[in-house]
Amino acid sequence: MSNPGKHILKDIERVSNIPSVNHILELACETTGMGFAAIARVDEFSWVACATLDKIGFGLHAGGELKLETTICNEIMQHRQVVVIDQVDQDPLYKDHHTPKIYGLQSYISVPIILKNGSFFGTLCAIDRVPAKVNNPKVVNTLKLFAELIGFHLDSQEQLADRDRTIAKERNEAELREQFIAMLGHDLRNPVSAISSAVQLQLKGNLDERNQRLAQIISDAAVRTRGLIDNILDFASGKLGSGIVLNYDNHLSLEETIEQVITELKMAWPDIIINKNITYTDIPVVDNKRIAQLISNILSNAITHGSKGKPIAIDFTQQEKGYLIKISNDGTPIPKNILPHLFKPFSRGKVQPGQQGLGLGLYIASEIARAHGGFISVSSINERTCFEVELPG
Repeated sequence: MSNPGKHILKDIERVSNIPSVNHILELACETTGMGFAAIARVDEFSWVACATLDKIGFGLHAGGELKLETTICNEIMQHRQVVVIDQVDQDPLYKDHHTPKIYGLQSYISVPIILKNGSFFGTLCAIDRVPAKVNNPKVVNTLKLFAELIGFHLDSQEQLADRDRTIAKERNEAELREQFIAMLGHDLRNPVSAISSAVQLQLKGNLDERNQRLAQIISDAAVRTRGLIDNILDFASGKLGSGIVLNYDNHLSLEETIEQVITELKMAWPDIIINKNITYTDIPVVDNKRIAQLISNILSNAITHGSKGKPIAIDFTQQEKGYLIKISNDGTPIPKNILPHLFKPFSRGKVQPGQQGLGLGLYIASEIARAHGGFISVSSINERTCFEVELPG
């Protein structure tokens, strides 16, 4: 006997993974009255036992191989029909057949195992050295049912394996995309910062009205682009497993940080009106830069989607068990069907012409809140939209 190839070893493992395989073989012996039953993998090159039950000392175990040309299964692979023999020496078709003579068989039954795609896997067979009454519908149909059950389990395993391979491939591709996004974001930061710095110098100079307007457009675009890059990097970081990283080593106070955010937004949108109210007794233990990013993302959303010329209110207040950030604006209410998805990545709602963004800003804001142990919510009724961020004390 030769050693089974890798693909055969895989098939042996697949059969052994069928939960009821031993029970099937036991029932095959009981149903036929025979002492040996096996599930065999049969192809054009080999006959290999994948699972066996041997009560007569036939001597063949899982992984054991017979010469293909010495088996009746070789013929079954061609015609795909059940072969049943009650007593070899009285059977007109098989009394002179070489297989019973080689292995000393008197009774035999073999049922083909056909997979869902129509391919021939092998056979479920039972044999004995003494005659057995197996050539009847009850026995044949029972073994056919067992063969179908084996085929079903093999197909299910292959489907699960295909699904796992697909998931692994998609996960790998997603990781590569996210790594690319992260690298792209880092590479874009420097030129955007250079553009922003250069245009700010230009704006401080003596420009005529036309060039002042063009420089302001460039400045606005640079601010928005920098925000997009920050959101992309945070999104990629979260998807790559590191999540939102917090740094509590704050160089500016929270008030100064929020004021800086408002100043930057007013540079991009000079006509906006933002009314702020910051009142607390205990200094919040937060990452000021991240909280500023959270506020900036929500304010940017309010500026983009709110009513033009109407003030936006931001309140940062201390509560009994923590802090509340409340940002509200006038404008068309957010549709109810969009509200549950608003904090998911790439959720943009109804976008009007000229409104830019990837739909990551509110998602990043919610992740920053979550990283602090808090959460974000939104209500939108009666032409008033309000975002509330609750942070622990």
